[in-house]
Amino acid sequence: MRADEHLVLHGLAVKRHATAEEVADAIGDDPTRVEEVLAANVTTGRVADLNGKYTLMPGGRMIVKGEYSRHFADVRSSEPFLAAYERFERVNEEVKALITSWQVRQLPSGEAVTNDHSDAAYDEKVIDRLGTLHERFEPTLQEMCTVVPRLQRYADKLDAALHKAEQGDRQWVSDVNLPSFHTVWFEMHEDLLCMLGKVRVE
Repeated sequence: MRADEHLVLHGLAVKRHATAEEVADAIGDDPTRVEEVLAANVTTGRVADLNGKYTLMPGGRMIVKGEYSRHFADVRSSEPFLAAYERFERVNEEVKALITSWQVRQLPSGEAVTNDHSDAAYDEKVIDRLGTLHERFEPTLQEMCTVVPRLQRYADKLDAALHKAEQGDRQWVSDVNLPSFHTVWFEMHEDLLCMLGKVRVE
């Protein structure tokens, strides 16, 4: 499999169920060319077209997974990238904890309840903590971008989502229907795991 074709299918593996435009946006490629690659892989049975949204078939997923060690050998052998990734995983634990705080509030009684976002002061504190964490993480992400420049797309999207959340549009913290901070972070994590051949630990 050519490197450019594998990158398209890698983007689909990260997105899981997406249009050609969404895959192209994820990897920074031309939507028309991505559409051509996906259509060709539908023909071979590696990819399924579900009413305009694509997904990898089990056989296609196995083929893509088997090619990672070849196409991302330079990333897997980059000591600076691997060191940055280890720092990312530590920050990831903090992000998960913050998103839990965003979704669930601890009452003075100790009871955990769903955050209905009626307490603006509480939400602002969580967003402030998220902003501080993101600022601390930015140098690490830039180190990874030096090795894999297309990761800059995640940096830009995280900045945009955080800015909108800080301006009061709170859905940009974790709404799964938007490129919210948590949605983009989750996809970035999946991208890194695929490139490095690692498994997500929940």
